[in-house]
Amino acid sequence: MAGSKFNLKIQQFDKFCSFELAWGQGQQIVTTLAYPDELNFKYQEWQRIYLRFYSTALRGKVEEVGSLLAPSIDWRSELVKKETELLSEFYRWLRSAELYEIRAEIAKATRNIENSYINIFISCNSLGLIRLPWEVWEIGTDFGLSSSKIRIIRTSINRTRPFTPLSRYRSGKARILVILGDETGLNFQAEKQALKSLKQLAEVEFIGWQPQENIPELKNKIVQAITSTLGWDILLFAGHSNETNLTGGEIAIAPNVALSVSELERPLLIAKEKGLRFALFNSCNGLSIADKLIDLGISQVAIMREPIHNQVAGKFILSFIQALSEYKDIHTSLITASQYFKLEKHFTYPSAYLIPSLFGHPEADLFYLKNYGIKSLFKLFKPTTQEIAFIGTLLVISLILPLQNLLLQQRILLQAQYRQLTNQLAMKVSQPPVLLVTIDEESIIKAKISNPKPMDRRYLASLVNKLTAYQAKVIGIDYLLDRPHPQTDQILANSIKSAVESDKHTLFVFITDDDKSVLPEIASLNWSLEGEVTTYPWYVKLLPYNYFQTQQPWNFASVLALAKQLQQTSNPPLPQLNNNTDYFQTVKNFLISHKQSNKTFIKYQRSHEKIITLLSYNIHQIFLKPIIDFSIPPEQVYDSIPAWKLLESQTAPQNLQQQVVMIVAGGYDEAGISFDGEDNYDQENLPLAIQYWHPDSKVFTGGEYNAYMVHHFLTGRLVVPIPEVWLIVLTVILSKIWYLWQNNRKSTNWYLLILPTSFTGLYGLVSLQLYISSFAILLPLLLPSATLWYYVLSTIYKRKANE
Repeated sequence: MAGSKFNLKIQQFDKFCSFELAWGQGQQIVTTLAYPDELNFKYQEWQRIYLRFYSTALRGKVEEVGSLLAPSIDWRSELVKKETELLSEFYRWLRSAELYEIRAEIAKATRNIENSYINIFISCNSLGLIRLPWEVWEIGTDFGLSSSKIRIIRTSINRTRPFTPLSRYRSGKARILVILGDETGLNFQAEKQALKSLKQLAEVEFIGWQPQENIPELKNKIVQAITSTLGWDILLFAGHSNETNLTGGEIAIAPNVALSVSELERPLLIAKEKGLRFALFNSCNGLSIADKLIDLGISQVAIMREPIHNQVAGKFILSFIQALSEYKDIHTSLITASQYFKLEKHFTYPSAYLIPSLFGHPEADLFYLKNYGIKSLFKLFKPTTQEIAFIGTLLVISLILPLQNLLLQQRILLQAQYRQLTNQLAMKVSQPPVLLVTIDEESIIKAKISNPKPMDRRYLASLVNKLTAYQAKVIGIDYLLDRPHPQTDQILANSIKSAVESDKHTLFVFITDDDKSVLPEIASLNWSLEGEVTTYPWYVKLLPYNYFQTQQPWNFASVLALAKQLQQTSNPPLPQLNNNTDYFQTVKNFLISHKQSNKTFIKYQRSHEKIITLLSYNIHQIFLKPIIDFSIPPEQVYDSIPAWKLLESQTAPQNLQQQVVMIVAGGYDEAGISFDGEDNYDQENLPLAIQYWHPDSKVFTGGEYNAYMVHHFLTGRLVVPIPEVWLIVLTVILSKIWYLWQNNRKSTNWYLLILPTSFTGLYGLVSLQLYISSFAILLPLLLPSATLWYYVLSTIYKRKANE
């Protein structure tokens, strides 16, 4: 059964009751409390008035319940009053302090579910306990929770047989056997009408006593029907029934003739082996019947715990069957029928909603009718061996990351060509948002730096001084400053501090890698920021999940973008040397408390890691993770100036104060953190779109890569690729529908080619434009198109083979 499951055993010992709650891997709570005599009294009073109100046309035998009272009494009002008193006393007992821990445990489980239920299997050891209306126990109300997610299912306290699930279920329509018992004083038209409405979903067979019929023959007919070789899914009995102590209850099959459940034990076991999963006894006093059938291994049994009026039984079966025909499980259907009496028929049939109960085996799945039409349709979709081989190959290709990256690069190259061909190169901003100060080979030679690894701190200090003089507001240093250099660290530290103390309060962002961070002697994180430099090739490194709460560091590019946009907020916290708390935490607190996140890229949902993306990592996939859009020309992403030129210039680069400035390696061989050349993509590994824009490029640096990510965060340009595997599956479904449709039509092969060709061309144009548009979605082209054309060519080939 779906959802969490608890087993609650309730046992009465003289004046006390033991409640034993069990769940999970052997966890349990046991408590004992007094059983109130007042509850028994309230039940008996309610039952007496209930039987008096429904005193005619009951589906069972009722013993004398007292002398007849004057007819002037309003029995309905009396019944409502006694029901209220009974439930009030019942609720008072169930809210006892001794049961708090049990209620709290169930409530805790309820909070942890969303689209499911908590199933509580209640078993009782005394008839007095069993008769109580446990289904109305509102467990969650004490904790402010809705009780609609908590469902009470009864079960037998003594199960002598182990539950054995069916090795296989019946195929095709459900089969329902309806046994119509003794009709004396009753009318079964409601049952017949309700069950006829299921003719599209189930095969229904009626069996029952006919006047002048021989009783032994009738019993034999019932047994043969129950043990039919075709099997049954549902057994339904309508008529008179009663509880018995030793024979598991009895059903009246003809006037003055009853058949005990014990007599039907062997036939029922055979029926269970042939697929019987649910039994409904729309008759009186069915507690012992349910107990016996659950012990026999029937998955679920619905019964009436008290005598039930014929009209109530008819209304119940109509509501129950209606819900069942809507493919609801039998428990939901029973609850629906009970709620019908409680909410819509409480004036006409008071207390009727308290009578139905479902007994079930804790290990059994709830029965429901299957949509036979859909199932039949699925058979048409059953793939051939050739389909499995071809589509399976495409699916495998779509899940191999190196092949995905290859297809991705080809697609981005196509997008770059499409941009240029359609002249869609317009920028969202007036100038590139990033300025790269590149320490290239020429800068190293001019500065007479013999070993650029690590980069000379004095040279970095001179660049910081120059940028400070030009009033740069945000400076990112794409060099790991984690190792001490006593002779030069102080020089760089003084330059950085001077920039922070300037009237622009320059904000610095440093890189971190694993546990390596900027030396505190150079800069303090109380007035600067840092970001990690780990990347996924060709993908944007997004904000971590729960980005404001997590201690996981943000990416270097996202921190740079945030630092730039922080200046656009109202009264942002400034970096100051006397700050004594973590500056990044201060920034996050500011964005939360002042609700300023909507002024930064954080407002873009695509900038955050999604659960589906995180889960996809477990299967070595990267679902819905935005890509680096190299279809945008580099000139629109960043300006670039060699470090030596910046130092020799007398005027600031244009727009420098509006840009994020990054001091980065400019392609020299030693650039990188761990080993030579790590920071560079050589000519063989250049993004294809970059080669398209700059055919003479020989290297693409990590600084340029980060510049693209900064650009994407600042402009909201986050292109989400729809996974190839998803589109293949969708195309298979749509193509299969088209394939099946075309096989039943008379049309020429030329006609078969025109529609898919037109669709493929239109889909390609839409996909290319959708990528460039503000929707920024990448729909795969190659593999979905191959899937579509496989079915097109298969249709044509099949037609030619049949000619």
